Amino acid sequence: MKKLLEITLGIVTSIGGFLEVGSLATSAQAGAAFGYQLLWAIVLGTVCLIFLVEMSGRLAAVSKQPLAGAMRERFGYPFFLIPLVAMSLLGVLVLASELGGLSLALQLVTGISFPWWAPLGAFAAWLLLWKGTFSVIEKGASLFGLITLVFVVAVFRLHPDWTRAAAGALPSMPRHEPMRYWFIAVSIMGASIAPYLLYFYSAGAVEDKWNETDVPVNRVTATLGMLFGGALSIAVLVVAALVFVPRGIRIERFDQIAPMLTPIMSRWGFFLFAAALGIACFGAMLEIALSVAYLVAQGFGWKWTEDARPRDVARFSLVYTATLIGGALIGIVGVDPLAITLMSMALTSALLPIAIVPFLILMNDPHFVGKHGNGWISNTVVCAIVALAFVLAVVSIPLELMGS
Repeated sequence: MKKLLEITLGIVTSIGGFLEVGSLATSAQAGAAFGYQLLWAIVLGTVCLIFLVEMSGRLAAVSKQPLAGAMRERFGYPFFLIPLVAMSLLGVLVLASELGGLSLALQLVTGISFPWWAPLGAFAAWLLLWKGTFSVIEKGASLFGLITLVFVVAVFRLHPDWTRAAAGALPSMPRHEPMRYWFIAVSIMGASIAPYLLYFYSAGAVEDKWNETDVPVNRVTATLGMLFGGALSIAVLVVAALVFVPRGIRIERFDQIAPMLTPIMSRWGFFLFAAALGIACFGAMLEIALSVAYLVAQGFGWKWTEDARPRDVARFSLVYTATLIGGALIGIVGVDPLAITLMSMALTSALLPIAIVPFLILMNDPHFVGKHGNGWISNTVVCAIVALAFVLAVVSIPLELMGS
C-alpha cells in the first residue's frame, strides 16, 4: 500500500508540475502556427524525459547520491564547474521566464502591469521555500497544479479530428515558415528535456530516502508521470490549433494566448487559463530555485536539505535566495515574458550535451549504480538523446536568431 501511495503521489506531482510556462508557450505557438504538425516534438521530448528522469531516480536510489553530487565525485571539481556555472545561469534565466508567466497571469486578472508583480511573486516563492518542507514543495504546490487538467477537458469539448492529430505525432517537413517551424520544435525539446527536472528529481529521491527497493516504484512513477505531463502539453497544442488557426491568430505575445479557453468555457475560461498559468509557473519557480540550490550545494559539498531550518543550511538557503533575486531583477526590467521564455528554451537545448553526456557515463559505472546499470535499451536511447542534444546545440542559437 505504501508503494502504491508513492506511485500515486508521484504521478500527481508530475501532472501538476510538468506543464509550466515553457511547455505552455511553445505548445500554444506550435498549435497556432502549424496546427498538429509539431505534435511529434512533444512526443519525442516526453519519451526522452521518461528515460532521463527514470535514470536520475535510479541513480539516487542505488547510490544514495543526487545527480550533481555523483557528477562531482566521478569527474572532479574542474570538470563539474562547467555544468555548475552553465546550469546555474540558465536556471536564473528559466526562473525569470516562469516569474514572467506568473506575473502575466496576475496582470490578466488585476490589470496591474506584470513588472510590478515580479518582486512580489519572487518573495512569495522565497517565503514558501524558507518556511516550507520538501514535502510541501513537492506535493502541495503540485496538487494545486492539477488545475492545468482544464486543457484536457477543453480538448474533449472541442471534438478534434483524432486521425489528423495522430498524423502530427510523426515528423514531417513544414509546409510554410521553415525557420519558425524548426525554432519552435527546438524550443519544445528544450522545454521538455529540462535539466533542472533531473537535478530536482534525484535530490528529491535522496530527500525521501529512497533505496534499491524503490527502483521499481521509480520506474513506474517516471513513466506514468511524464506520460501524463506530456499529455498536458499535447492538450495545449491541440486546443491552440482548434481555437487559433481558424481565426488566423498568430501568437507573438502571451496575452494572445489568454483567450484560448474562452470559446469553450466562456468567461470562466479566461480565469481558468490565468489560474492554470499562474499556479503552474509558481510551482516551476519553486522547483527551479531548489534545483539550482541543490546543484551548487551538492557540487561544493555543502550541507543541503529543504527540510532543515534555513540557518542550519545557510549556504544552501542563500543560493535559492540569490536565484530568486536574479529572476526578480530580470522581471522588474520588464523584458517581454514570451521572448525570454522562448530564448531560455532555445538555450536549454543548446546546453543539453553538458547535462546528458556525463549522465551516460554515470549510469554505466558500477561504483554508482551497481547491478542496476543501464541495459542496452537504455544505453541506446541515451546515446540517441546525446546525438539529438548535440544537433540541438548546433542549431538552436542560429534558429533563435533566424526563426524568432
